[in-house]
Amino acid sequence: MEEKRRFLCGVVEGFYGRPWSMDQRKILFQWMQLWGLNTYLYGPKDDLKHRLLWREVYSPEEEGQLRTLIVEAQSRGLQFVYALSPGQDIVFSSSCDLALLKRKLRQVADLGCQAFAILFDDIDASMCQADSEAFASFAHAQVTVTNEVYRFLGEPPVFLFCPTEYCSSLCSPSVSKSPYLQTVGEDLLPDISVIWTGSKVISRKLSVDGLAEVESVLQRPPLIWDNLHANDYDSRRLFLGPFKGREPELRSHLRGLLLNPNCEFEANYIPLHTLGSWLRAGKEETKDEEFEYCPDRALTAALHDWMEELNQPLLAGRQSMRTDQRGYVQTSRCKTSDRSDRPSTFRGAPAVAKLPVFPLNSSSPPSSPTVEERERHMGEKKRLSHSSQQPLGSRPGPLPSGGQKAQGRGMCGGKGLLSESQVRLMVGLHYLPHEHGPSAQKLLQDLTWLKANCHLVSTNGKKAQPQKVEEWHGRASRFLSLCEDIAQLHCSVVGGANRAVLYDLYPYVWDLRNTALVAKAFVCWLDGRVQSDSSALGSWRNCFHWCGKTTGADLMGGDSEPWVFKGGLSGDVQMLLPIGSCNELFTHPPPLFPTSRLYNVRPYHSKDKVELYRMVRQLHLRTQGGQESSIAHPDVIGDRCLGPCLALSPEYSFILEDELGVCGCVLGILEVRSFAKRCQASWIPAMRDKYPPKGNSTHPNTQDLIRLIEEDQGEYPDSLLHHFPSQVRLDALPELVDISVSRTLLTALLTALKANGSQGVFCEVQPTDRQRLEFLTKLGFLEILRGEARSREGVVLGRLL
Repeated sequence: MEEKRRFLCGVVEGFYGRPWSMDQRKILFQWMQLWGLNTYLYGPKDDLKHRLLWREVYSPEEEGQLRTLIVEAQSRGLQFVYALSPGQDIVFSSSCDLALLKRKLRQVADLGCQAFAILFDDIDASMCQADSEAFASFAHAQVTVTNEVYRFLGEPPVFLFCPTEYCSSLCSPSVSKSPYLQTVGEDLLPDISVIWTGSKVISRKLSVDGLAEVESVLQRPPLIWDNLHANDYDSRRLFLGPFKGREPELRSHLRGLLLNPNCEFEANYIPLHTLGSWLRAGKEETKDEEFEYCPDRALTAALHDWMEELNQPLLAGRQSMRTDQRGYVQTSRCKTSDRSDRPSTFRGAPAVAKLPVFPLNSSSPPSSPTVEERERHMGEKKRLSHSSQQPLGSRPGPLPSGGQKAQGRGMCGGKGLLSESQVRLMVGLHYLPHEHGPSAQKLLQDLTWLKANCHLVSTNGKKAQPQKVEEWHGRASRFLSLCEDIAQLHCSVVGGANRAVLYDLYPYVWDLRNTALVAKAFVCWLDGRVQSDSSALGSWRNCFHWCGKTTGADLMGGDSEPWVFKGGLSGDVQMLLPIGSCNELFTHPPPLFPTSRLYNVRPYHSKDKVELYRMVRQLHLRTQGGQESSIAHPDVIGDRCLGPCLALSPEYSFILEDELGVCGCVLGILEVRSFAKRCQASWIPAMRDKYPPKGNSTHPNTQDLIRLIEEDQGEYPDSLLHHFPSQVRLDALPELVDISVSRTLLTALLTALKANGSQGVFCEVQPTDRQRLEFLTKLGFLEILRGEARSREGVVLGRLL
């Protein structure tokens, strides 16, 4: 009876995607015991023997691992609930299927499990002919089987049932009038608890009135399966914010509350820590403010404790780092999670990913350290944070400067400690599904305002009032500073001591870093480069109707599910850019080997010309295998590859740099027709004057390149330029370990071209230029530009929609 009355509060591992490892679950149980949580429900959607192959019993090896997990949970004072999801293909009227269901649950019961759940969520509500003849309704079929299994197991004190209509939005026609829920309430045995998610699959808030209505229909208080922090429906979102929107007073209307959190285990420290604070606040009878639950106070307490976890020197699976004789910290390869094949919703998708049949296997990461070992690691933390380490990634073959090698170029330090301000920033940027944190809100507000008021700093508009211009520059400065903080956060996460956290959080921090680089470059470009109303080509008023005017949160409103608009903060920033609809520019897998190199993308300045010329000359010589002395004039290569754009179209040139300077660039031409005329009128004559023939002594290589400069300005057919008026030149891009930075650089240029009216771009690549073709293939350029055809040999086309 005591178990039947106890409020169940804890964690449900019920997401779609790669299940947690055995070692991660053991750490989870330590956390839960420490924070006063009492229940763990095992139900990962992609454990095949939980859902797709539910009829199959576990092998002896799997039995041993499951028994170990059950014993571990019970030793921590936790209720281990085993869940089974037979609803996809069970024949309710089949005595054989019922026998197999009983056999499977009896096997788990014999391993020591004393609590169970039968889940019928995310399935087709239609019945086969045999079931239609045997049962009055779909609900009758489910309830009959559930009651039978419940009796077979001896009526355990904790037995859960998840209905197919598990939230208000799925009820037909409503909660109070749903025949399905009415049948469940009337016919399900009274000691079986019913799972509920709230008004939505992901509920912003849980209300007493809403729960009272559900309790009335079900004739029992529901148990909340809380998807507040679940992120398996969006590969670009992570939720690090506090448990929120559920007042502790709700406990009197509930059987329990289980949080279904992020797929990435290490991302769940704050959600579960604050859930523990919520549970303790609900137990306090006093109304003292100190014991009332406050999400902000709970977040501060969780952040304080998480700082110690974040800065522990742990590898994947939380194995402690060891130093070899050279003093380097031993690390393993980064295996970042890829959720590109996951279902679009975590409780509404029938697909099952290709994963091991049972996730409790020996391939899980090494055993996690005990509490005593972790305390010992804390004593070693300072020494490890100062130990030297080789970089995780570096740009191969960096260009020499002044005869010196730059092998250590651009690295953001070694293993170190994340600061509390950085962790707060990270949480604010990855907050909750219906709400951005303070830092994210500020980022979006400033970007929206800067874009809407960019006419104040347009290139050919009327002069604005000085105080208005000053205001624009002030807000731009704050925006750029926040973008720089995001880049530094990425650097610190990659360079931090805790590799376990890196593997789980890296794809999200990396994605936001790239989006921030584009947004920062765009805001810098707006200052003095965007065209005003007086321009015939385009204007800030004409072009920005292509940009989103609201964020995803605004579009969703309070009643929409979070997956209506994907991408989180990255998606919101993307939507505010002129090319926000081109998802191919922003969605690509992270690099296999994370690098802590700190990058910046910005508009070109005249002072960059010398460095760019040097870089492109060295790239040319390295490609051709030539020597510096083989070219009579050092500027010939630069003048051919970069000169026309830098001289006649500098406003569409962008620079990529790291801590030591320029390391790449991308060039663009807004209108090729007018550009070609300007080249013929001024650039070509200037080149002939710069490189005059001197009798027969002129070096043949120099003359060949001068001839190529003239050929580069050849004519393009009207049929091409009508649809693709702009040109992109990628001659100067070097090889980079993180190819996404090159894509980010290109995205910045395309954003600028679109902002000033371009609707299509092309890039000329000769088939004989194998290096550039290989680079463009690696960059995914055809995919980025939605390549349509080749109007003539060597021209790659793309339209900016």
